[in-house]
Amino acid sequence: MNIFEALRESHDRQRSYADALIQTSGDTPERVEAYKRLKSELQAHATAEERHFYIPLMEFDNGVDLSRHAISEHHEMDEMMEALDATEMSSPSWLATAKKLSEKVHHHLEEEEQKFFQMAGKLLDDQQKETLAGQYQKEFKAQLS
Repeated sequence: MNIFEALRESHDRQRSYADALIQTSGDTPERVEAYKRLKSELQAHATAEERHFYIPLMEFDNGVDLSRHAISEHHEMDEMMEALDATEMSSPSWLATAKKLSEKVHHHLEEEEQKFFQMAGKLLDDQQKETLAGQYQKEFKAQLS
């Protein structure tokens, strides 16, 4: 498995969790569980991805701006989750923020898969792609526990 395949596995879960979250309503067990799943997936993924994908890409001149942009989007998602944590789940503003988060997740993943992966594919060799995948997966699992 290479780094792109490893990242896509989490991306697919993120899309699914984000879609499920905005289908929920009120302060219900379904919303609590959907948000918990999405939040833990996003946080584990962002940490592992920054350490084992974006930081290595910053070693290349062509990878610096791309990595900074992606990391800033991770920060935006973190801020949205902080806002969600500080808002009553039954509040209309909670769902509005959750929808913004879902849109940001979808935008970020599409941008990574359509633009960043192509650039990174040219910068990293096959051995690096496999090594980074293993490091990413190990870090991701450690972050989830």
